[in-house]
Amino acid sequence: MIKPFLSLFIFLVAWAFWPKTKEIQSQSPFEGITICHTPNDDMAQFVNAPGFASFHPSPLEIEFEGKGSMTQFTTPDGTEASAYLIKASITSDKWLFVFQEWWGLNDHIKHQADVFFEDLGGKVNVIALDMYDGKVTNTPQEAGQFMQGVQESRLENIVAGARQLAGPDAQIANVGWCFGGAWSLKSALLNGKQTIGSVMYYGMPVRDVEKLKTLNSDVLGLFATEQYISEEIIKEFASKMDEAGKKLTYKIFPGVHGFSNPSNPKYDEAASKEAYAMAIGYLKEKFGV
Repeated sequence: MIKPFLSLFIFLVAWAFWPKTKEIQSQSPFEGITICHTPNDDMAQFVNAPGFASFHPSPLEIEFEGKGSMTQFTTPDGTEASAYLIKASITSDKWLFVFQEWWGLNDHIKHQADVFFEDLGGKVNVIALDMYDGKVTNTPQEAGQFMQGVQESRLENIVAGARQLAGPDAQIANVGWCFGGAWSLKSALLNGKQTIGSVMYYGMPVRDVEKLKTLNSDVLGLFATEQYISEEIIKEFASKMDEAGKKLTYKIFPGVHGFSNPSNPKYDEAASKEAYAMAIGYLKEKFGV
């Protein structure tokens, strides 16, 4: 009589510990993919989307002889970062942080840093941060790999290191395009009370109200007509800025993403001139130059 009960007991124990079949759930497109940025507020989410690479044609080469030079500075994570720096003609606490496109710190960005320096009368220190630690490319596929592969914490440390270089009394404004457009806004958030302004060209905006509440300045957004950073996203950003009690001035230009880059085969001269007039006017007002 014992054996039947013993067999039943063994069966029940085995059943209790036997692996159960789990219900298969639908996965987010970001699950299982290493993305070093918050999906809802960064362009890295689009890298694997069909057609996104072709959305960024390879930049044309430009002839460039810079007014500044490369410099290195320490970062809070114990390493070094580099940047292209043009110092003000007279010692100044006014600083413009310039943020690269997803290609890396190429000659176009250095040239644009020179243009800002000249148009700000040489009275502002202009520093273009190397957010990829020396990596530069002219192919969309590799640019996508760079953007996905960089660690958010490293990018934050580069910004913090640049702020330390500028000094505790520095007044910092920011400008950037594409990947750098997003980082123009993020830098404004990271630099706290030292921030005096931010210009973002067609960059994915932060839309977290609690984060936006910490902004110390208004924002100028110069956006393109495109499917990725869409009008819907821009209007949501405007709504979140309003909810946070912060001022956003923006315009959506008829040009495509990257319209303001002369090295872009899809460069739109008219839209670029209008956008730049808005950007430099904004920055002159912020710096009082």
